[in-house]
Amino acid sequence: MVRILDEIIQRKKRDFEGFASAAELITFLKTKFQNIKLYISYALEKTEVSINEYLDDNKSIMIVTSTSYTPEKTFTIYGLADKYIEIDLELVENKAPDYFLCLIKAARKASYGRKELRFKLEENEAFATNFKIADYTIDITDYKIPTTVKVLIDQFKSLNSKMADIVNVDVFKSKETDALLDAMKKTGKNILITNTSDKNSYRAMNDNFVDVADVYDKDFQRFMKFNAEKGYKSMAIAPLIYVPEQGDTIPFGYIRIISKTITFDTEAILDLKEKSLGLIDKIQQANTKLFATRQSIVDISREGVKIKITDPELKLLLNKIRRFVFDILFKLQAPITINAVIKSTYKVGDDLFIGVDFAGNSSRKDEMKRLYEMLQPLEIAYKANLIKNLRK
Repeated sequence: MVRILDEIIQRKKRDFEGFASAAELITFLKTKFQNIKLYISYALEKTEVSINEYLDDNKSIMIVTSTSYTPEKTFTIYGLADKYIEIDLELVENKAPDYFLCLIKAARKASYGRKELRFKLEENEAFATNFKIADYTIDITDYKIPTTVKVLIDQFKSLNSKMADIVNVDVFKSKETDALLDAMKKTGKNILITNTSDKNSYRAMNDNFVDVADVYDKDFQRFMKFNAEKGYKSMAIAPLIYVPEQGDTIPFGYIRIISKTITFDTEAILDLKEKSLGLIDKIQQANTKLFATRQSIVDISREGVKIKITDPELKLLLNKIRRFVFDILFKLQAPITINAVIKSTYKVGDDLFIGVDFAGNSSRKDEMKRLYEMLQPLEIAYKANLIKNLRK
C-alpha cells in the first residue's frame, strides 16, 4: 500500500508552458525521456513509471509501475530531463497487475530548465543547523517603528556622528514633507550631490540615483541657493531598506551626510550603503531566534537544498515564513552560512520537508564559494559515472 503525501505547498511559483498538441508531447517524451525515469506525483515511496507503449491515437499510453500501485481515476506523473514535466492521466483500464491503459488529459513543462545538478545525500552526510528565524515581523508599512529599532538607529547615529559635518539618521515620515526624502522613500534610490554649486552635480549619474534637479523642478534654483546659504558643499544620502518575509523591500529610513569643506563621490555612497546594511543586520538580529538543532539535508545543488525538519518548534515557524538564514554542515568541515528563500513545503507523517533556494546575491560570496568547492567532488563523480554508463 502506497501512502500519499500531504499537499505540497509551492511558496515560489514554478513557471510552466503547455504543448501545442498531443503529438508534440509524444515526440517530447520519446526524445527526452527514452532512458529517464518518470514518477507518480505525491506518492510517499517513489513509484517509478515506464511508458511501455504509445498508441496510434496520440492520446493514449500504456504504463508500467515499479510497485503494487493502483492509481485513482485521475493522477499525475512527473519527470526531469532538461526540463521538469507533469502529465495528467486518466485511468482507462487496468490491463494486468501494475500495467495500465491511460488517456493523456493535460501536460505542461517548465518554462526553463534546472541549471544545476541535484545530489541525493546519505543520512548524516550533511546537516542544516543554526537556523536564524525572525521571531516576529517588523511592521513598518505606516512608518511606526518599534522602540527597539529606534534605539538601534540612535546608537548608530551616535557611533557615526563624525562621518561628516552634519549626520542625520532617521525614519521617513508617514507623509514626508522633504522633497528629496520623499523621492528616496518612493524609489529606494541613492542621492549624491558632489558639488552643490555645480548644476550638473544635481543630475542622476545613473538609474540607481535620484535626479535632484527633476525633483525640485521650478524650485531648483531656490534649493541651490538654500545650500549656498547654509554653507553646504556636498551631500550624500543612502536609504535604509527593510526586507520583509513577504512582498517587496521597503525603504523606511535614511543616512544623510553633509560636508561644508570636502566633496563626496560614489565612494561615499558605497560607504553609506555598507553602513546601512550593517544597521539593517542589527535590526533583523534584534528580533531573530536561533535554533542550533541539526536537521538532515536530503539533497543539494548549487541552487538550493531539501531539508527534513523534525524539530516541533521549527516546523511551526518555517510554515509561517519565507526567508531565513542557516548553516550547512558537512562532516569534518566548518559550517557554511546561507541565506535562503523557501520554495515549497510538504509533510510526510509528522515530518516537514522544505525545499529552499539560496538567496543569490544576498548570500555571502565567500560562503557560496566554499559551498561550490564542497559540491565539486560530487559533480565530478556524477559526470564520471554518467560517462561510464554511456559507454556500456
